[in-house]
Amino acid sequence: MGTKISVLAQNKLPIWKRLWIYQAERFPLFGHGLMIMAFTFSAVSYSRIGREAEGFISLKDFMIGAFISMSLFLLLRISDEFKDKEDDEKYRSYLPVPRGLVSLKELKVIAVLTIALQFGVLLAYQVEMLPLYLLVLLYLGLMRVEFFVPEWLKQRQLLYVTSHMFIIPLIDIYASGLDWKLGAFDAHLGLAWFFALSYSNGLVLELGRKLRSKEQEEEGVVSYTGLLGRDRAVRIWMLLLFVTMMLTLAAANYAQLDTWLMAVFVLFFIVAMVPALSFLKTKEAKWTKRIEYSSVLWTILMYAGIGALPMIQQLLN
Repeated sequence: MGTKISVLAQNKLPIWKRLWIYQAERFPLFGHGLMIMAFTFSAVSYSRIGREAEGFISLKDFMIGAFISMSLFLLLRISDEFKDKEDDEKYRSYLPVPRGLVSLKELKVIAVLTIALQFGVLLAYQVEMLPLYLLVLLYLGLMRVEFFVPEWLKQRQLLYVTSHMFIIPLIDIYASGLDWKLGAFDAHLGLAWFFALSYSNGLVLELGRKLRSKEQEEEGVVSYTGLLGRDRAVRIWMLLLFVTMMLTLAAANYAQLDTWLMAVFVLFFIVAMVPALSFLKTKEAKWTKRIEYSSVLWTILMYAGIGALPMIQQLLN
């Protein structure tokens, strides 16, 4: 009864308080912000390192780029709320939208305001970035309508995931463009390795957050352990992590990064594999959450190592 009263009380809070609760549950600003800042900084840094440019872009251009990247991921989150509306109401009534904390109408207003602000900022300060931004927005729009074949895609979950994951390298193209596009340079070949590892790493994150032990499975909630089988799903996650590491090493080799960094990537990979190996051995529920944490930690450290740390080292020297 106490929980029900608490939920009803939350739903009557002022909108800014309700949105604060919403972000904590569905789009944690600190956690996501840290990852997206590393993501953006790394993309710009790798672009500059790969073409042997000195220094970094201006702080103003970077902060604008970080804001656009962050708000694009926010739009992705809001889009998912609309796409998942029926399933959430049926199977996940505890989530913020179906339990009445925020409405889809309110989220729609936030999405419109976000896009308006994005356009305003780019028109005022980075008009050259509009084509790359519009490319991301177009793909986000296609994802919103499930590429006009929602039922067909829903029946092919793996195709659904792999098609939607292209949004990650597209945002990466935008982020790296803060260097080459604003600087009026051609994008160098090494960025293809960077975009490929971003795509692969997106799959690592996606699978990592939807692995479940038998007792954690929920009716109507998609999990890759439920879809593929527990052992198989975890092994696929491990394979994707290995592919991402190899792509990271290829990108590092192209940029002629220090050998010690490549050794660190291998070490990160080995550490990240521990929860998966432990789950395969024990099937204990605690390891699925640790696989998710490993996915996030690997992502932050990988992006930091491939671009951020070499750039910081260059700037200090």
